[in-house]
Amino acid sequence: MSDKHNCNCGCNCGSDDCCEDDDFEIMTLTLEDGTEIECAVIGIFPVEEKEYIALIPVQDIESEDGEVFLYGVEEAEDGELELISIESDEEYNTVAKAFDELMEEEYADEEDNEE
Repeated sequence: MSDKHNCNCGCNCGSDDCCEDDDFEIMTLTLEDGTEIECAVIGIFPVEEKEYIALIPVQDIESEDGEVFLYGVEEAEDGELELISIESDEEYNTVAKAFDELMEEEYADEEDNEE
């Protein structure tokens, strides 16, 4: 029997300091090869009048070098989020830069709140 607990993000990490205080929305991402990955939604953010979403696999939430997936996003008629692949390198680089800037701002805000 494992002493790990199943926290809100589903990572089953066993840490008392896990992300259980964070309310991540979880969605299943299906990759091109058919592999399914449970991902936490890090955020939805605008870039040049479009909306984009950043996802991280739940097992990587506590990792500083976990892979982040970036997609365009639109709300479908049924209210579900529809992911749209970013096709061009130029668009991807613009979105990745915006995401990095948002994360830097968030970490700076967290550090300010801790002081």
